[in-house]
Amino acid sequence: MDIRSIIVKGAREHNLRGVSLELPQNKLVCFTGVSGSGKSSLAFDTLFAEGQRRYIESLSAYARQFLGQLPKPDVDLISGLSPTISIQQQSSGWNPRSTVGTVTQIHDFLRVLFARLGRQHCPTCGKPITAQTREQIVARIQSIGSGQNVVILAPVVRGQKGEFRDLFSDMLKRGYARARVDGKIVRLADDPMLDRNIRHSIEIVVDRIKLSATGRTRLHDAVEQGLGLGDGAIVVQTETASGESKNAAPKDLVLSSKYACTKCDRSFEPPTPQMFSFNSPSGMCTACDGLGERFDFDPDLLVPNPKKSFLKLAVEPMRTRIGRWRRHIYRGVAEAVGFDLDKPWKDLPQKARDALLFGTGDLHVTFTWRTRGRVWKHGGEFEGVIADLRGKYRKAKSAFVRAYYEKYMRRKACDRCEGARLNPQARSVLIGGQTLPQVSTMTIGEAAEFFAKLKLSELEQFIAEDVLKEINQRLGFLVDVGLHYLTLDRTAPTLSGGESQRIRLASQIGAGLVGVLYILDEPSIGLHAKDNTRLLASLERLRDAGNTVIVVEHDEETMRAADVLVDFGPGPGVRGGEVVACGSVADVIKDPRSITGQFLSGKEEIAVPKNRRPVGKEPKVSAPKKRAKKTTPNKATKKAKAKAR
Repeated sequence: MDIRSIIVKGAREHNLRGVSLELPQNKLVCFTGVSGSGKSSLAFDTLFAEGQRRYIESLSAYARQFLGQLPKPDVDLISGLSPTISIQQQSSGWNPRSTVGTVTQIHDFLRVLFARLGRQHCPTCGKPITAQTREQIVARIQSIGSGQNVVILAPVVRGQKGEFRDLFSDMLKRGYARARVDGKIVRLADDPMLDRNIRHSIEIVVDRIKLSATGRTRLHDAVEQGLGLGDGAIVVQTETASGESKNAAPKDLVLSSKYACTKCDRSFEPPTPQMFSFNSPSGMCTACDGLGERFDFDPDLLVPNPKKSFLKLAVEPMRTRIGRWRRHIYRGVAEAVGFDLDKPWKDLPQKARDALLFGTGDLHVTFTWRTRGRVWKHGGEFEGVIADLRGKYRKAKSAFVRAYYEKYMRRKACDRCEGARLNPQARSVLIGGQTLPQVSTMTIGEAAEFFAKLKLSELEQFIAEDVLKEINQRLGFLVDVGLHYLTLDRTAPTLSGGESQRIRLASQIGAGLVGVLYILDEPSIGLHAKDNTRLLASLERLRDAGNTVIVVEHDEETMRAADVLVDFGPGPGVRGGEVVACGSVADVIKDPRSITGQFLSGKEEIAVPKNRRPVGKEPKVSAPKKRAKKTTPNKATKKAKAKAR
């Protein structure tokens, strides 16, 4: 008995009939045979199941109570078993947030690369973001207006988990009395109790200042102090002025000495890896929550009859008759944009339709309300009919009402991020002239070529050396398993079972594990024949690294490349469950009982049909004859027949 072999004795799982087998370790082993002959029963339900059971048994009693206990396979003995990893044909789940980039962890390395080397540009004007001086920041705060009350805040924690007791204690010792925690001002002396499992944002209150020409020195000192405490960034909270409503929410102005657009007078947060994650609140598009698509109202479905005018309920889900109050709102929009509200919907210009459905944006609209000889004017912004319908749909508690609104909704790409999933700041960072969403839309083959030709300076090359190495390796592994045609932003639910299996195979190759038993389920399914050679090279790479690879396969090229070929049979189901032949390809060919060996030797073959159906011509299928309906005699008919008799 070889200690470097996997010994199986008396395997009886499913239709296996006491199979005993000795498999050498660190070899490429191929299980083959007719379908239902017991290949998967030995590979997955015996070897893999026993490996998983032994792994769980090796854990502590405390850990096992959460994992449960796996049943022991019906086998007498298994020895020489290494830690097992199964790569089966199954989809990657139904999580729409998972993509090829996230599953292979390439997206994680891309986030780090763009955060460290990316060149930020303004999302509005597209110009590169440059640093702001202290004087420019002070001048920007002064432009808010004399007499306005502002609070200078220094951001010290951005979306991190923890209780931060040491931070509060340190800030209190340094003379700071208050902080804004998750949007609320708290006293540091009260020892704020934070949940350690929730992400928090903490900003230290540096000073409260009433803007004036004489208080510029105090403002300059507060800005200098806040920039030092907040690592080059401050937040200016504009408090409610005396003339405004007390219910108005305070406005925040983010200013940075590092990242700002001098033309648009906008400051930006320093780039972090979280900013490039569509699964993080700091990076995701707020309109679609990082999904890239929205289930929203479709303008084409909202107006089934474009011959109606807007006031005659051309937008069907508005349902109820438009009253005087709503009519004066819509009249104000028509006057501001410049169109006739009484015209049929089909005759309105696109600008008018967009204003009614999606709102007027930042355009200030004056609404005129006339009653009993009086005229009252008020102004504001119009959000649009779709915004009102969204609110009704969210508030609807009845399933019937929600189903009614869903008739006018459709899943479509997010109109704000255009399917990129990220916020405008993350979409404006460039490396090699490409943004992260643009790199994600490349195929794996195109991305590999892009990073291979990426030109960086000597300093940038030193910073990104390890990250680029990981990205290039993982892209190379995906190319080797024949997935060069997939894009990095391809969602996991749209992948086939074979594609998901090869992605997991590429991830395992990149993991670099040694001494592991890999069990694969027909990895060549769905793969073009020209890519099969690269797949086999990947399997051989796993083997050469010091692993044992067992492949359940019907592919001839894989069988011939295997070190050991195990043929199950002789038939399916109850006629199978035995090892017909085991050894090299030559050994299997010599065995007369092996059906696989007969096909490999050329003694048996699947004949090509002599006559083929012409391409494009469908066979005519005659319509089934209609059966005559059997009529059931009624009571009157039965009585008439009885009298006649």
